[in-house]
Amino acid sequence: MSLRVVFELDDDDLQHLHKIMQQAQAAAQDKGEDEIISMCQGMLKDVSETKAPAFIQERMTILARMVDMMLDKTWALPEPERANVVNALAYFANPEDLIPDHIPGLGFLDDAILIELIARELKPELDAFHDFSAFRATEAKRRNLDISEVGREEWLASQRQQLISRMRRRRRGRGGNSGGGRQAFSLW
Repeated sequence: MSLRVVFELDDDDLQHLHKIMQQAQAAAQDKGEDEIISMCQGMLKDVSETKAPAFIQERMTILARMVDMMLDKTWALPEPERANVVNALAYFANPEDLIPDHIPGLGFLDDAILIELIARELKPELDAFHDFSAFRATEAKRRNLDISEVGREEWLASQRQQLISRMRRRRRGRGGNSGGGRQAFSLW
């Protein structure tokens, strides 16, 4: 038997989560990008070793995708987007988050909620990386190459640039951090 639970976050809730996110970012200022990514990988490992509910496991695949995006040398996410993703990952590098992770069944609930909010904020980046990965896999298959060999090809750089341009257009189109209107939950 399954149970569906739905809840709504109002403006005050989102402001509270935004404040917590800012605190996590401030606490992570002394950590480098590699350390933040490593800590996120550690959290992902911890979740995989628990019997976390399916809805939490699903959100963790999104977090894993963000980590993959940062580690993918061929994708080479440019600044300032790279800094935005690192800032987003800062929450997961904080062992003292809103709900302690060691609490069975609920420990990763705050992480899942923030992953959902961050994924909405980083949708242009995640979509572009997804499409880039699909282009790369398709080209590797078409050319009967190992996927790691495809990154050396010039077409990949062209595809990446097109997707980054699209990502930036989408961000500008929805307000983003380019001086437009703020959304209810924003990392910037």
